[in-house]
Amino acid sequence: MKQHSIRSANDPKRLRRIAVAAGAILVCASPALAAEWIPVWTASPTPDLRDGAGGVSRGFKDESVRQDIRLAGSANALRLRISNELGTAPLKLEAMTVRRVGAADPTVPVLFDGAASLTLPPGGIAISDEVNLAASALADLAVSAYFPEAVAPAVRRTAVRIAPGRVEVADTASLSSRQNVISAIYGQVNKAPKVVVALGDSITEGSTATLGSNHDWPSVLGQRLNAACPGGYVVVNAGISGNRLLDHGRSPSALARLDRDVLSLPKVDYVVLLEGINDIRHGGAPDFKPGRSAQEAIMAYRQIVTRLTDHRITVIGATLTPFEGSDRFEPVAEATRQTMNAFIRKSGLFAGVVDFDAALRDPEKPLSMLEATSRPDRLHPSDEGYERMARSVDLSLFGCHAKERR
Repeated sequence: MKQHSIRSANDPKRLRRIAVAAGAILVCASPALAAEWIPVWTASPTPDLRDGAGGVSRGFKDESVRQDIRLAGSANALRLRISNELGTAPLKLEAMTVRRVGAADPTVPVLFDGAASLTLPPGGIAISDEVNLAASALADLAVSAYFPEAVAPAVRRTAVRIAPGRVEVADTASLSSRQNVISAIYGQVNKAPKVVVALGDSITEGSTATLGSNHDWPSVLGQRLNAACPGGYVVVNAGISGNRLLDHGRSPSALARLDRDVLSLPKVDYVVLLEGINDIRHGGAPDFKPGRSAQEAIMAYRQIVTRLTDHRITVIGATLTPFEGSDRFEPVAEATRQTMNAFIRKSGLFAGVVDFDAALRDPEKPLSMLEATSRPDRLHPSDEGYERMARSVDLSLFGCHAKERR
């Protein structure tokens, strides 16, 4: 009778065959494993602000909307994230497209499971199919969509161009600061750069930068990092006008939105936190409700840092900027700001500190912004102010040690 021999699991010939087969599998799999998706642009969800005349919604109906978006990093392909997470009615869009601004390339359709139209229920999100469009860092994309029915967008304000009907929106169409529906663009990369998220309020959002100029401080910081350490970093903006650390206002608080606006993003390495000025100011007329105390705000800082570090995200603290001369300035709130800034600088809670207070304050009147850096409201920076904020950041906080060209 013929006998079958049973080889040992440690037989050298068998081990060589397994090793060769495993190597072949790894070689075949390596291109797919190398591709990663990272955020290259973001706009945080926020409820319909109803900032039209008389407090009505400024939505879209039978209109084409174009948004020009500057990518924070290069990408081999794209995916768009559409948000109705904070909407109260279905969101329907059709004929979404993307193209590179100023390039001769054709317009590329944005599809959702192969379809050119999308309807999202309240609370819904959708990530598009892969868009076969490569773009370099700081490239501008024109993303357009047609809204056939009334819709109230629910992400933060951005610069958009609007035209009636289903048309291609021209470069010459006027810019408007409006809410839209795109909450993120993901880029496919072979080697992921470090991702920096700027989390904050209107001063981070860049609400008072020249419309469409990409002169918010996160964008300028991203330009600096791209020049000093090319391909090593992307900086995306998670600022919302009026945002607070602890309390809901025109948007969910930083504590409430942290999971959606930061932790849901892939591959985040750093967060720069600039929040609290809206918490500590009084509530204004008619009740003038006192602002939050430094102790309450510091508790929120500790919560945010704990939750982010649990996900191995490094948190950089930013000092609160001067606001004397603004409409809700008063000594109690100023004392709170000073206590909070001392904590940010000296407590050791944060892995690093960016001193935006020092970057903007007037040496002669240190409770106020320097005139050249402030808008007339004395609360928000001008383009010059945003530039100074970004230039004050030590790039080595993020591990970028290259010498910048001036």
